[in-house]
Amino acid sequence: MAMEPSRDNGNGGGLADVIDRILDKGLVINADIAVSVAGVELLGVKIRAALASFETAAKYGLEFPSGTNLETPAWNEAVVAKEGCPQCDKRVPVEDLISTGCPWCGWVSAKARAQEVTTTP
Repeated sequence: MAMEPSRDNGNGGGLADVIDRILDKGLVINADIAVSVAGVELLGVKIRAALASFETAAKYGLEFPSGTNLETPAWNEAVVAKEGCPQCDKRVPVEDLISTGCPWCGWVSAKARAQEVTTTP
């Protein structure tokens, strides 16, 4: 009897979830390789690679290649701190999420509710 491969029921993470997490959190690889003979280093290679979204790279201050235009609207949007909405988990600028709420699902923060109460006559 052949065994059927198990299917993901949505509980685990697929490739898209893994890529999303890597781009969200970032991934840095450091490697030092040295070839030595009789205690004398003949060849040394140092590698540093980073994989991250522009938003994550901007958040952690990673350097970009020279000639990168950092004055574009997309870059300006990427450097704005964002947080996931507690209700719908969409990424919204932190300042907007705290002061007004989520524009996607209508969730309202406690600070925004308090402001509404104090401004309502």
